[in-house]
Amino acid sequence: MARSERPDRLETPRGVRAPALPALPEVSRRDRIGRFSEAFARAMGTTWFLIGMTVFVVVWIGFNTWAPREWQFDPRALNYTLLTLILSLQASYAAPLILLAQNRQDDRDRVQIEQDRQRAERNLADTEYLAREVVALRLAVKDMATKDFIRAELRTLLEELERGREAEEGSDAAASG
Repeated sequence: MARSERPDRLETPRGVRAPALPALPEVSRRDRIGRFSEAFARAMGTTWFLIGMTVFVVVWIGFNTWAPREWQFDPRALNYTLLTLILSLQASYAAPLILLAQNRQDDRDRVQIEQDRQRAERNLADTEYLAREVVALRLAVKDMATKDFIRAELRTLLEELERGREAEEGSDAAASG
């Protein structure tokens, strides 16, 4: 009996089809901005960004210096005003985004430190408990009878039994005699 649809999965009741794609978690706008700022800060801190930015500036300056005057859109005579404005605009957006990324990292670090502190407290409590248990075991072992003590007690009991038997035999002999 071949079925044309997918077989039911074990975690879903019969007749209920699992969605083809799981639902994506809801991401808030603030979190999206935060993730963007972290990605932006991470990208700006790479060697490739510095190389790309250097190539961009060199090509910009080279073109606006040596190209024919009518093709230049940011001439050297005006001290590359457009390039300066573009780099200033980039810096004015980069600084707050980098600070936002640092603040998010600080928040994550703060949470991690709190979790580490709680873990350390639990470890300390566990260690103190185990230390108390070890002391209790030492005291219990100290009060426990050793082999030598048990042997001495058994010898004493055996001697008492032999004396008691001898005393019975002596009283039986005196009574029969």
